[in-house]
Amino acid sequence: MSTETREDQIDHDKTLYRQRHKIENTFRRIKDWRRIHTRYDLCAHTFMSAITIAATVIFWR
Repeated sequence: MSTETREDQIDHDKTLYRQRHKIENTFRRIKDWRRIHTRYDLCAHTFMSAITIAATVIFWR
């Protein structure tokens, strides 16, 4: 794999990219919880409660 950089850099908003990256990482961490990943909870309110609990635990770790 080449370590060369692009000659023509692609313009992007660095702040927006960082925010998007944080959100994608949060979803990745939430999906590490098997219960949420396999969606054992069929009721929407129970599923949302599980996501809330997982997000809270991830935040406090």
